[in-house]
Amino acid sequence: MNALKMLLAVSLLPFSAYAVVLNPINRAVAVNPDTRLQLVFEEPTVLGSSGKIRVFEAGTDKLVDMLDLSIPAGPTKGVTGPKAPYTSVPYAYDSPGKTNVDTKPGTPSGSAVATPDSFQLTIIGGFTDGFHFYPVLVRGKTAIVQLHHNLLEYGKTYYVQVDAAAFKAKDFSGVFGKNTWTFSTKKAAPEAKQDLITVSADGSGDFSTVQGALDFIPDNAAKSKTIYIRNGDYEEIVYFRNKQHLTIRGENQEKVVVHYANNEVFNPHPSNLSTNELPGTFPSRRAAFAADHCSDIHFENMTIQTTAYGQAEGLLLNGDRMFVKQVTIIGSGDALQTNGSAYYIDSKVIGDGDMILGRGAAFFKNCNFQSYGAFMWIRNTAANHGNVCLNCTFQTRGKDMTEIARAPVNGGKSYPYCEAVLLNCKLSGISPIGWGPVGKDTTNVHFWEYNSTNLSDGKPVDTSKRHPASRQLTLEKDAALIEQYSRPDFVLGGWKPE
Repeated sequence: MNALKMLLAVSLLPFSAYAVVLNPINRAVAVNPDTRLQLVFEEPTVLGSSGKIRVFEAGTDKLVDMLDLSIPAGPTKGVTGPKAPYTSVPYAYDSPGKTNVDTKPGTPSGSAVATPDSFQLTIIGGFTDGFHFYPVLVRGKTAIVQLHHNLLEYGKTYYVQVDAAAFKAKDFSGVFGKNTWTFSTKKAAPEAKQDLITVSADGSGDFSTVQGALDFIPDNAAKSKTIYIRNGDYEEIVYFRNKQHLTIRGENQEKVVVHYANNEVFNPHPSNLSTNELPGTFPSRRAAFAADHCSDIHFENMTIQTTAYGQAEGLLLNGDRMFVKQVTIIGSGDALQTNGSAYYIDSKVIGDGDMILGRGAAFFKNCNFQSYGAFMWIRNTAANHGNVCLNCTFQTRGKDMTEIARAPVNGGKSYPYCEAVLLNCKLSGISPIGWGPVGKDTTNVHFWEYNSTNLSDGKPVDTSKRHPASRQLTLEKDAALIEQYSRPDFVLGGWKPE
């Protein structure tokens, strides 16, 4: 019997006249605790609006986790008035004869209001305020079950039960009993001293998810570690904090895709915290991939994407000395947000408008930007530089022209020290005015260009109609400025990333 026939013989479970392929297969061993459960139907299926998926510990019959599909995943419309609240106790469910509540230690956002929530919640990266999430993702014939994070343990055996109402599939009558779908996790986690951690979506690595690997990395570690992500599709919200000296490297820029449909509507700010401009606060949960209060993190060779529309970052970085190389970042409005110092090289950012947002100093080298609306909304203060782009390409998406950067008054707050400097950049689809709106006080605004050329023919851009608050640098008058802004260490507070 070949391997495929053996797999089918073990994992095809008849329910009436219907068959479902289960993953992990029944009686599987050495399963990663962060695994995603999968049911593969004979035909494309639809998620039900009720029903529960339960995981029990074998032997004790303890209810370890439960997903109630009658609870909506998260908000689907913009919230007016008080924003959707969050709770610090997202796991609470009944097992026979008792109530099991598990909050897991974590780091709440401090001053955020914690109130009851009527949506699905899970703790990611120890952030106990919780994230809205999709407990089940249906992709054609495959239903991918995301359990609540970090509830499965090493060295345990579990069994899974699925109500028939969970899926609207022909002849599907559910998964029941203690022996129909069981699996055992690996005996132990990787050794703490292990410097290289592998992630593989098929379960063959140390972890099956990017988040699982990040949760394994200790906070504020003094020794460098590397997470190596094998080619695959990773549909998950990734959030981590308090990490340092860490490299997150994909196998291939196009073939490692970390993505999720997350945005400000689905995971809005807490009702009493509308921005994260205060040091030490991080109320934003809307990014597909976010690093908070971190330093010396390297991202390489991967695609990071939010598939939702609106205020939706693909990548959001809070911290210092962030290094991003050969990474494709795809988002909507605010596709990339940088708060702290960051260096981007040979990377691509694709978005819908106000594409690059942030308050920190960011140096971009040999990067490609594609946007429908303004490429940058700069919010740095006088304490640090803003965005500097060296040898980069700006390409407007669609037929309409747009601007390089803007800094209007937002919520009564202005940004009189905003800075965006373009050096030797190629432009396409930029309006003649080039910049703006800028705001009232433009005395200290640095909207500067040097040697901007047309992407189409390489000729100098006609800058005769540029915004009056902007400035064209020349070698004759500004050689020292051009030399300074061409150096990452000058822009990034002395850090020399290369």
